[in-house]
Order: sequence, then C-alpha cells, then structure tokens
Amino acid sequence: MSRPNAIKNASLAALVTAVLTIPMLGLRLQPGGGLEHDWLLVLFACAAVFAVQLTGDRLGFLARLKPTFRLPAVVGEGGPWPYVIALLVALAWPFVAPRDWLDVSVLAMIYVLLGLGLNIVVGFAGLLDLGYVAFYAVGAYTYALLSLYFGFSFWECLLIGGGLAATFGVLLGFPVLRLRGDYLAIVTLGFGEIIRLILNNWDSLTHGPDGINNIPKPTLLGFEITKRASSEGARTLWEALGITYNSAYQGMALYLIVLLLVVFTLFVINRLVRMPVGRAWEALREDEIACRSLGLNPTTVKLSAFALGAFFAGIGGVFFAAKQGSITPESFVFVESAVVLAIVVLGGMGSQFGVILAALALTIIPELAREFSEYRMLVFGLVMVLMMIWRPQGLLPASRPRLELPQ
Repeated sequence: MSRPNAIKNASLAALVTAVLTIPMLGLRLQPGGGLEHDWLLVLFACAAVFAVQLTGDRLGFLARLKPTFRLPAVVGEGGPWPYVIALLVALAWPFVAPRDWLDVSVLAMIYVLLGLGLNIVVGFAGLLDLGYVAFYAVGAYTYALLSLYFGFSFWECLLIGGGLAATFGVLLGFPVLRLRGDYLAIVTLGFGEIIRLILNNWDSLTHGPDGINNIPKPTLLGFEITKRASSEGARTLWEALGITYNSAYQGMALYLIVLLLVVFTLFVINRLVRMPVGRAWEALREDEIACRSLGLNPTTVKLSAFALGAFFAGIGGVFFAAKQGSITPESFVFVESAVVLAIVVLGGMGSQFGVILAALALTIIPELAREFSEYRMLVFGLVMVLMMIWRPQGLLPASRPRLELPQ
C-alpha cells in the first residue's frame, strides 16, 4: 500500500475510533448531573489506532514475542492426584479466607459452573452459543417462583430448574439444527434477548423490572443457613451445631454448597466425555459430514449438547437466586454470556482445568485492582487480543489423542 493511502486509511480509522470512544471515555456524568470532559483517553485511543493502522504488517513482530515459558497441555494427565490436590485446597480455602474473599470465591465458583456447562456446547460440540445466559435466567426464576408460590426447597428446585433449562435448550436446538458459525451465534444471541425481554415484561409472573425478592436461602443437611429460622418448627445450622451465628459461617456454607455442585458437574462431564456421546460431540466439532458418514445423527448430538449445557446453567441459576435472595432481569444481560464465553476461550476450548483457571482469574483479578474498575472491560479486551496473538489455543489447551507410527 502506498504511503498516502496508508495515511488516509489510518486517519479514517482514528476518526471512527474517536466517534466510538467519545461517548464511552470522553464524557462522564457527575453526581450533580453535569458532564465532565476527559479527552486524554480519547486522544490516546485514536493515536494508538492511527499508529497500528499506519504501521500495518510491521506489527507482526508481536506474534513473535511469545513468552518463553511453556504451559502444560493439560493438568489432569498425571492421574487423579492433581484433581485430589485441587479439591483439598478448595475444601481448606473457606476456613482460612477472609470474609470478603469468601463472597468473591462463591461468585468465582458460579462462573466455574457456567463455564463448564458452556464448554460442553462450545468446547466439545463446537457450537457457538451467545445466549447462554438465558438458561441461567430460567434456572434462577424457576427457583424464585417455585419457592415463593409453592414452597419448594432449594434441593428440589435444583433438579427442576436444571431440567427446565435443559428443556429450553432442546427448544433452542431444534430451530438451529442446520446453522453453524456466525448464523448460530446470531440466533442464540436473539434467544437470550427474547428470554430477558419476556422476564422484563411479564409483570404478572416475574414482577417485571422490579424482579423477585425474599428468595429463601439454600439449606444444608436439612438445616437453614440463615440467621434465624423461617418458621417455628425449623432449625438453623448454627443451632444444630451449637455455635453462635456469624456472617462468615453463612459464606462458608454457601461456598461448600457451590463447591459440591462444581464437583458434581466435573464428575458428570468427565464421565460423559469418555462415553459414546462425548466422542460424538468431538466428531461433530471436527467434521459434521464425517460425523454423518460414521452413522451418527447430528440432530441428536446437537440437542444433547444444548440440553446438557443448559442443564448446568440452570443449576447455576438456581444457586445464584438462592445466594442473592433477589433477582431482576438486569442480572441476565448479554455481557454475562460474553464473559462466560470468554472464560471458555481463554481457558482453552474443551479443557476443563483451563476453564476453571480462567474463571478464577477473571473473577479474582478485578478484585485485586479495584482502583482500575472503570477500565475493566478495556483491559479485558486487551488481554483477550494478546491471548489470541500469543496463545490462541488457551491457557491450558485440551489434549488431543494421537497415534504415532513406529519409525
């Protein structure tokens, strides 16, 4: 490309950047209602885009500046010991962690649960799903409605919410059986927005934008983990153990419950991956035509992936509603789907340990740098770009079986 054309294209790109970044970075609302102008970030963004567009292919050296260290292909290749050690550390964590970090740990475990579920759809079956938060919302509202109107317990709603979310996954799977790639992503994105709008406008059932409050906390071993018992015949866990209530104890109980759900999810997925259905997912991901030639039914394979992925999202939604005590449709926006998808891509599609590591990183690191919370999404996007340049297969890519012929 000639020099004048390169300058022209770089200037146009900088102009587009200015138009897009001025509303997000250049203007800030003040508490009193005024606007504050901050043009330094806008100028920096425009200058960076202009420099990148002007240099063009000469920035290819970034791809060659890869880290010198080597990450393992998969953690679990050394037998069961890595799993045992990780479980022991996870069990010991709530007894040594501060109260604030217990809340962060519970949130991280919820994202681990969602990431493992979406990994079935995206990582194993190769189906791009941008509306995964819809199944998360179905599980949350199932528990909220059944517990308030019909008195169902947390553990009963756990299976009901997961089953109802799996039903919605099958209903989504049928219209998109012939779609792949970008077209599948657009349809699933629309499905997620449809669910959110239904929750936002069905006032008689979901209470609309106000959401549902006073959702019961989960129980542990049949005892409530609240400060006081909800009814005369009920008992709290602290009364049964003969200890004084402490808010940290409640956080520990919630953490142990969500850890139990994560372990259950890992166990089920590990079993399924080694079964014929797991091999069918991998065959569908690699080549759908070859999958048909092997006698596999792509319709059944896709529906099973959507249903099982949605099932674990529904379980996560039930626990989220129980933990929060109140939910609104704004808790299930598209950004949640994007974050969970980024967890799967960042950790390594098909790698369960990678998904766990990415979920913990994306939840804990922002808490360590709260002073930069305004630029969280900017840094998040930059990290994703660098990951695609340096390690596109993810932090801990899944191991692929291979056969080596003797020399």
